[in-house]
Amino acid sequence: MTQETLTQAWEVLQDAYQAQMEGDYDRAVELYQSSLDLHPTAEAHTFLGWTYHFQGKLEDAISECKRAIEIDPDFGNPYNDIGAYMIEQGNLDQAIPWLQQAIEARRYEPRHFPHYNLGRAYLGKEMYSQAMRCFQEALEIEPRYGLARQALDSLRRMLN
Repeated sequence: MTQETLTQAWEVLQDAYQAQMEGDYDRAVELYQSSLDLHPTAEAHTFLGWTYHFQGKLEDAISECKRAIEIDPDFGNPYNDIGAYMIEQGNLDQAIPWLQQAIEARRYEPRHFPHYNLGRAYLGKEMYSQAMRCFQEALEIEPRYGLARQALDSLRRMLN
């Protein structure tokens, strides 16, 4: 693996991310796969999974995240994403361990997401005190995180 190939893989990954942000998901998938062909990275697998999620392909998204974890088990994003996708599928009990692993991951930014998602899982299981704690932890990490603030405020209103 030459430095030139590695640089090219990252450049293609950035182009893929741009296509994804513009909503051109088919092009993003094509570019992420090109980046992975040049040099497989946890980031490219994770972002490819994210693109599959936007296309409604949750099982493919989860598979890509698991590939990312195989490459770099310290990268927290794919653990969080798997947990979030499982919440979408209604698999709350299965989501929780993935989200807990995201919280513990050594390499992960932004750290407030898995706390928020874990709160969502607990909320769905009607475990309100745990949900409240998770939303509060998300806000301790990122005080401006609106979704956690809304979830916490809504939960407080519901319980009062």
